[in-house]
Amino acid sequence: MKITMIGTGYVGLVTGTCFAEFGHHVTCVDKDEEKIKTLLEGQIPIYEPGLDTLVLKNTREKRLTFTTALADAVAVADAVFMAVGTPSSRRGDGYADLTYIFEAAREIAPHLQGYTVIVDKSTVPVGTARQVARIIREVNPAADFDVASNPEFLREGAAIADFMHPDRVVIGLESLQAENILREIYKPLYLQETPIVKTDIETAELTKYAANAFLAIKISFINEIALLCDSLGADVVSLAKGIGMDGRIGKKFLHPGPGYGGSCFPKDTLAMMRIAQEHGQNLRIVEAAVEVNAAQKAKMVKKIRDMLDGSEAGKTIAFLGLTFKPETDDMRDAPAITIIPALLEKGARIKAHDPQGMEEARKYLPQGIEYAQDAYETCKDADAVVLMTEWNQYRALDLDRLMEEMQGRIFIDLRNVYEPQKMKEKGFIYAGVGRS
Repeated sequence: MKITMIGTGYVGLVTGTCFAEFGHHVTCVDKDEEKIKTLLEGQIPIYEPGLDTLVLKNTREKRLTFTTALADAVAVADAVFMAVGTPSSRRGDGYADLTYIFEAAREIAPHLQGYTVIVDKSTVPVGTARQVARIIREVNPAADFDVASNPEFLREGAAIADFMHPDRVVIGLESLQAENILREIYKPLYLQETPIVKTDIETAELTKYAANAFLAIKISFINEIALLCDSLGADVVSLAKGIGMDGRIGKKFLHPGPGYGGSCFPKDTLAMMRIAQEHGQNLRIVEAAVEVNAAQKAKMVKKIRDMLDGSEAGKTIAFLGLTFKPETDDMRDAPAITIIPALLEKGARIKAHDPQGMEEARKYLPQGIEYAQDAYETCKDADAVVLMTEWNQYRALDLDRLMEEMQGRIFIDLRNVYEPQKMKEKGFIYAGVGRS
């Protein structure tokens, strides 16, 4: 199959590359000439484990190409996937900004030749696919096409595995011809007996929002339970195991921390709330999850401050990890963006390290932060260490060396990587999240 991918951001680049690995011929299109030039030179603009290898392999085997020439790419395509950004509106009201989606539809329309399936891969509100279809018909009344919804469920840091071995593939459509093309595109997954959930367009569009909202609720739930554990002297790690072994609950996303972040959960929960409100509904559980998440970040600031005897002024605090999760350089809505400035404003000296996120961090965090080359340099002369992101290289720190480098003894583990008793035995004043 000949596939054109509009957008070479995270979703577009991963999806296009994986389709090429399936054996399809994929052309990735982007307006950003510098990004296309970079990709043609074999450089990847995002950090995603394994992606660089797959891009190089499929470009060499001529199944994957990059271009700014949209017209040529659309004209020969059996399917055009739209994977452009849908950020929260700049108005700050939580609505998804569909500017790029509608621009893409208008630009695609004049160049459609023969039957083509237009696929919304971006996360979009219910009704977007029908608006895309309306725009294309207005621009090109003679076009022979169908619009389908095919939401992505990729985890940053594990996107290749998620694409190649998905839990399910969701397709929303109304045409047998479109269904046949999408099933052909995903045919390599049949050998794994991957379930394909075929549904209507509106349900497919809502499925992505519902999935992310549910996971956000689960995170906020365990974060609230962790705070209760702090108050009662209970251990949230053991508690999470105790409830996670129940098959009805499941053990995933029961890891307390400083709050969720990233490109999906924050904007998708807000967008889903706005969708519901437009239709006279209130998603009170989702609203509560959003409120709990915001409060969790503020409470982590208080936890750090309390560990420093009520004031961070003049204290040196070392942060290990800045990105919202490991195995990504994504800083969007990372808890560090809320926590670090609050401490800086009160006079703290901040030192930080992240294996992949420091370049991005400089775009999101205020000036005045000292970035170090490794964990031990970061912790030199620190009064307190805050483990913010659970990168593998922070999971087995040389605690004796760490103690020698530090000026103080406070270790604040916002990801519960270390065992409290072991840290106490090593001489640290330790605080986790929900660990007495």
